[in-house]
Amino acid sequence: MNNPAEITDEGGRARRGAPAGRIRELLEWIRSLAIAVVVVAALKLFVFDLSIVHGISMEPTLRPGERLFVNKIGYLLGEPGRGDIAVLVDPAPSPGGGKYIVKRVIGVAGDTIEIRGGALYLNGERLAEPYTDVAIAGPDFGPLTVEPGKVFVMGDNRRSGASKDSRSFGTVPVGMLRGKAECILWPISGWKTL
Repeated sequence: MNNPAEITDEGGRARRGAPAGRIRELLEWIRSLAIAVVVVAALKLFVFDLSIVHGISMEPTLRPGERLFVNKIGYLLGEPGRGDIAVLVDPAPSPGGGKYIVKRVIGVAGDTIEIRGGALYLNGERLAEPYTDVAIAGPDFGPLTVEPGKVFVMGDNRRSGASKDSRSFGTVPVGMLRGKAECILWPISGWKTL
């Protein structure tokens, strides 16, 4: 009589270990899948993220619903630069609002920011802003010098009330920047580097 764990081939010869081989193969697949999940989770936690744009504060550069590829390691290894589009922890969250916001870095430590007559001045020089399509609405601001370890951020949409930014919540500690938006991934028709 055959052992229940034995399987015979067409000639009646016993083949041992077929169920054990399948179990071993299944365990290898589970192990490989678990490793892949851990690697992807670690990459997402420390290296990159995908972010969805909500709101109009970065128009015309970014539009609601666009998906961004965010480089998280850049700010761990280096400092933010003027012109970077950064994803940061919202320093003044509103009820029902998101945990993160997207803004452009306008000034870094030591820079002096001023808004006069609808124009933005950086260190006394009018800043050329090809990424905006209107003058800054609202009152004059500053001058304000950015403290060490902080940045001054603004949304690209300069219409009145369109962007909650450093004009209202002040400069932002560099540690609150979660990453630099590198490109728009979705929709495909809008793909571009930032």
